[in-house]
Amino acid sequence: MSESELGSEVARLRQCIHLEYEAAQRGLYGTAQGTAQHTFISQRLENMVAHHQTLTQLIGQQEAIKILVEVLDRSR
Repeated sequence: MSESELGSEVARLRQCIHLEYEAAQRGLYGTAQGTAQHTFISQRLENMVAHHQTLTQLIGQQEAIKILVEVLDRSR
């Protein structure tokens, strides 16, 4: 994978994590209740984990953690 392709993939994964986090937040504070709410939020978190694992494979654990923290910090 070229450096520009790697950068594009990292940017895409960063955006995916951001969108999943926002969706989980909407699920938490939205009108859905009970099991449906829990299932929705759990799926968003599982998706975030999968994106983080892909990042880890691409750029290493330390950088992937750094990106995850940055994305979550900016999403608040």
